[in-house]
Amino acid sequence: MTGPDLFASFRRAEMLVARSRPLDALQALAPVLDSQPDDASVQLLAGRAYLNSAQLQRAEAAFVRVLDLDPADHYARFALGKALQRQGRLQEAHAQLKMAAVMDPRPEYQEALGEVRARMALEDD
Repeated sequence: MTGPDLFASFRRAEMLVARSRPLDALQALAPVLDSQPDDASVQLLAGRAYLNSAQLQRAEAAFVRVLDLDPADHYARFALGKALQRQGRLQEAHAQLKMAAVMDPRPEYQEALGEVRARMALEDD
């Protein structure tokens, strides 16, 4: 695939994720992932599609890869926290969500952090 074809595939995958069609997005993104495995934006989009299709371990791997490439990506930390939360790994999720909320205190990060804290408190009872 050429550069313009890869860009078109990436944009198509973005549109499909936005339309809640994560499996179609992953299919569109496959050649881009093969060609650009070390591109943080490609891994982030793949992670979102994996998360939205409940492929939680693949989502986790993609978000960890993004953080390897860019440790300051607060959204990747948030999304990794959500993937870990959905796997029941609340302590790990808490750490990632807390870091995301400190890096950027947007409401959805704060809300996710509160959810994990509540679940952890329930499990401690």
